[in-house]
Order: sequence, then structure tokens, then C-alpha cells
Amino acid sequence: MNSFSHKGNRKLSIAELERKSIEEFKDAEKLPLILVLDNVRSLHNVGSVFRNADAFAVQKIYLCGISATPPHREINKTALGATESVDWEYVKDTKSVVEKLKKEDYGVYALEQTHASILLSDFETEANKVALIFGHEVKGVQQEVIDLCDGAIEIPQLGTKHSFNVSVSAGIAMWELYKKMKL
Repeated sequence: MNSFSHKGNRKLSIAELERKSIEEFKDAEKLPLILVLDNVRSLHNVGSVFRNADAFAVQKIYLCGISATPPHREINKTALGATESVDWEYVKDTKSVVEKLKKEDYGVYALEQTHASILLSDFETEANKVALIFGHEVKGVQQEVIDLCDGAIEIPQLGTKHSFNVSVSAGIAMWELYKKMKL
């Protein structure tokens, strides 16, 4: 029997949501997770990743290669202000970001379908801090970047398409890691 009751199931007001201010967000504890966008061309995808990163209190986003950077009107359409709350940095070369993160003891994983990729639901790591790399909408993560990673993670695909939209993949991956790494 479903215990859901329509009585008392009133939508919360903005005030009742108790959202953090940008300053409170900056000072809050973060999920030990960094996102790296490797040549993500869609400004809407970049904005959506920012918005997801804000929702899951991600530490930082690295925007690499052709990935656009804030401020930009098209990014802001989907980010809805998250470019102000989430720390980010532009670095031209994704490989240099991967090398830096590995030196800082991050487990670095490409979200990509490879011969040795593991399912996201089966993903486990000994690393206390994780960095996920998301690639170009058509070409994916560059092979030379995958070669530097500690592994590759794959989201199951059951339909006729072989990939999710980048921002959808990021949201799914962040949710799964949030459940495993809870603050």
C-alpha cells in the first residue's frame, strides 16, 4: 500500500527550501569530487553541468579545450547562477589537469565506453577524492586523456543510442557518487 498522501503534500515555497547564499555555499563542505569538461562544445551542456555541480556541492569544475567559459548568456540560461557559486577554472590542455589532479591524490576516471570500462553502479575506488572527465558530445573523451586516467566508468545504455547527453551523464554520475561519498 502506498503511504503517499495528497493531504499535506503542498509544494514548498522558495523560503521553505532554505537555499544557501553564494557565500554560504562557498564556505560549505563540498563533496570530494571535481568535474573536468574535455572539449564540451555546447554552452547549454556547460551551464547544465554547473547547475548539477551546485546541487551536489561539487568542489570544482575544470573547463578545458574548446569548452566555453562564463560569463556567457547561453551558459547562464541553464546554469541559473551556478557559475557564481561553483568554483571553476579554464585550462587549455586537459592532460595537464589530469596530471595535476593525480599528483593531488585524486582518483581520475573518464566517463567513457572503453574495452575495460566498469559500470557506474559497480564503481568503487580507494581514493578519498575523485575527478570525473566528461568529453565532447560526439567524439567523447580524448584517447590520450583516457590513457592517463585510473580507469573508465560507463553508464548502461539499453536503447538504440550509444550515449547520454553530457549534462545528463554528469547528473547521473554525480548522483551515484553522492550516494557513495555522502557528506
